[in-house]
Amino acid sequence: MKSCLHAFAMCQSMFCAIPLPGNIWDEKARDKMLLFLPLVGLEIGLIWAGLAWLAGVLQLPPLVSGLILCAHPYLITGFLHLDGYMDVTDAVKSWRDLERRREILKDSHVGSFAVIGVALLLLAQFALLSSVPDTAPYGILCLIPVVSRCGSALAVTVLPPMATSQYAGKTKSTWQIALLCAQALISVAAGFLLCGRYGLVLLGGLAGYGLALLRAYRSLQGMNGDIAGYALTVSELCAVAVYALL
Repeated sequence: MKSCLHAFAMCQSMFCAIPLPGNIWDEKARDKMLLFLPLVGLEIGLIWAGLAWLAGVLQLPPLVSGLILCAHPYLITGFLHLDGYMDVTDAVKSWRDLERRREILKDSHVGSFAVIGVALLLLAQFALLSSVPDTAPYGILCLIPVVSRCGSALAVTVLPPMATSQYAGKTKSTWQIALLCAQALISVAAGFLLCGRYGLVLLGGLAGYGLALLRAYRSLQGMNGDIAGYALTVSELCAVAVYALL
């Protein structure tokens, strides 16, 4: 139990900007850390849904509401996944050889492809969230970050990592993979049970994650945290697109 609490605290500190008291790091709990990534996603999603509800109660203009809801997923994660999105966009869109693409991936400088990519991403997210109909259920926002993080946790657990990845040497555990798959399935089922046809939002997020992951993994021929962040960001954009267009 103590190991699980440490794993959650470590996951929270690494992947969410909401602070926790103390500075816990337990190397023995490191292998369990990704199991709690969907739980961190639920925390992020609950706040997201709460903001949407509050914007409705206050009758904020759609553009103001859209701005708040657009900014939330990036602010609450300290722009961590957005950074991965920009790094991977720069690398993949360079169309260089594999070695050079990997060098660009790790380069701390921001390239033009990353700037263009993030500008289009933010514009799309803002436009879509500003266009969500008033009748759309807020509750589905709780589950979008859960599903996207199930995808990330599964990807870094299952796929062969790059040699430079922090996940290199991580032992694959069948029970952890099964537990993450179960969390994803339960989340999708809950989406349909609680929000009816808006459960399709979560399927859209999963489809977006899979396509983004396939594109980046094929181009860079290995898995790392940047690719996980890239696919997560695209996943949530796809989910928001379905949410706005249903």
